[in-house]
Amino acid sequence: MTDTSETEDTAGTADTANTAEIDIRHLKHILEAILLAAGRPLNLDQLQAMFIEEERPGRADMRKALARLEEDFTDRGVELVQVASGYRIQVRQDMQLWVSRLWEERPARYSRALLETLALIAYRQPVTRGEIEEVRGVSVSSSIMKTLQEREWVRIVGHRDVPGHPAMYGTTRQFLDYFGLKSMDELPSLAELRDLGTIGAELELDLSDAVPEMQMEPANDEVDVPVAGVEVDPQTTADTTEDTSSILH
Repeated sequence: MTDTSETEDTAGTADTANTAEIDIRHLKHILEAILLAAGRPLNLDQLQAMFIEEERPGRADMRKALARLEEDFTDRGVELVQVASGYRIQVRQDMQLWVSRLWEERPARYSRALLETLALIAYRQPVTRGEIEEVRGVSVSSSIMKTLQEREWVRIVGHRDVPGHPAMYGTTRQFLDYFGLKSMDELPSLAELRDLGTIGAELELDLSDAVPEMQMEPANDEVDVPVAGVEVDPQTTADTTEDTSSILH
């Protein structure tokens, strides 16, 4: 004789499992729509805020749905990535050549001076403008610092406790988002870096347009002016940066 109660329990368990599976699949579709419409990274708290309290999924379910969504994009032209500010759906790196033709305007061009300044801030932060000039051997144009702050890649994080109290600069979440990083720990190690071209390759960033063959001259408003009393010695840069990994945040 069949135990009907056992059969009913088994059926009930199966139904619950199926319901959970359907909920995750539906949640995955909801998150996909939200991230496509947002056009910017959203973290788990921001994604949960899209649901009313009665239907708000737990963080574990959110992560499970996002993992399923990431798997769905494996062989497609877009991908789900996690950056410093949260999750976003973006065009894959190897698809950008074709997608870029949607827009007539050319991408922003950044001089070698600006990219070197940004790299120094990223690896030596917090760092003052004077310390950047000491390493590069040339003065830093005000327009460079203005551009970096307007792009929200760099911000003032404090002031050095020395005469004049110079501002100290550090990178931002927007900097990490732009370069597709979750944290500073994902930057290539200093031992792996040789020049800005290497930085671009490690970050999967095409700098060929910004700095053709990495020999682009400074823009008119970014003229490198030697700092008085400072000799430009390539070895100086190497010596002053080899131990900076300890200050990465």
